[in-house]
Amino acid sequence: MTTRVGFFPQNNTLWVARHRDLLPGAHWVDLNTLGRGEPVDPTRALPSAHGDHLFDGGYDFIGTGSTPPITAQAKGHDIVYVAISGPRVENGRLVVRDDSPIGSVAELKGKRVALGHGSWQTTLLLLALDRAGLGWGDVIPVDAYGDAAELLVNGDVDAWVGSYPYLTPVESRTRTLVETPGLFSHRSLWFTRRDFARERPGELERIVTALQRADRWTQEHPRQAAALFDGDLDAWEHALRTRPWGLHPVSEEFVAEQQHAADLFHANGLIQRKITVADAVLPEIGELVARTR
Repeated sequence: MTTRVGFFPQNNTLWVARHRDLLPGAHWVDLNTLGRGEPVDPTRALPSAHGDHLFDGGYDFIGTGSTPPITAQAKGHDIVYVAISGPRVENGRLVVRDDSPIGSVAELKGKRVALGHGSWQTTLLLLALDRAGLGWGDVIPVDAYGDAAELLVNGDVDAWVGSYPYLTPVESRTRTLVETPGLFSHRSLWFTRRDFARERPGELERIVTALQRADRWTQEHPRQAAALFDGDLDAWEHALRTRPWGLHPVSEEFVAEQQHAADLFHANGLIQRKITVADAVLPEIGELVARTR
């Protein structure tokens, strides 16, 4: 049975594994060929395509940021976490233009904030708002990933949850409003269906082993790895050099962090049911990941 593995450039590990052919026999599925699913109002809901494609025949395994598995559980999908990366707190932050009068998150009330809605950027923004005593309804979220930097520098939005490499070209024209450290660990993570994890543990271990190899190679050859991505080579090299590499078992600390985010999503009306993140954690998968390190 052929294993279908989803990939896209925002999960660098999967992207490198795909382009270095580190998982022979797998069927690699480009997320761009699957579509983003039904559009959602970013003021009221979260997109769910990453989790949905695990159950509609799109793929068997995927890696994302912190938000999609929460959304998947909230839709009733029976997912399990496979692994997490180390903290990626240097990868992005909440910024405004350098000439903006906005000096604090509290001053974002009623303002337009650009982000890749449904990604880790939604988690960061909501955590920042909550810490400032605000909620999701206090800002106007603008779902804009690739062109968000342009929107900010042109004054079309007031703030942006920026990330590398997209932040690099405009970094000198921005000012940091909130750093990621202190809000959350911003990890990459990988997840699958419960039936796949339990029925095909050998194949799951083969996938994780290949991804560990991809990360080791990227860490040792960041310039060559950067050349695998579209866009500015230097910007991608900088982004890759600042990220942690290696897949780790899911930790209690991570589960607690995810649960806090999930509770905030529910309290702010972005997901319609409460979830228990720990329900999607299997101890035997942690043991599997530990064997591959």
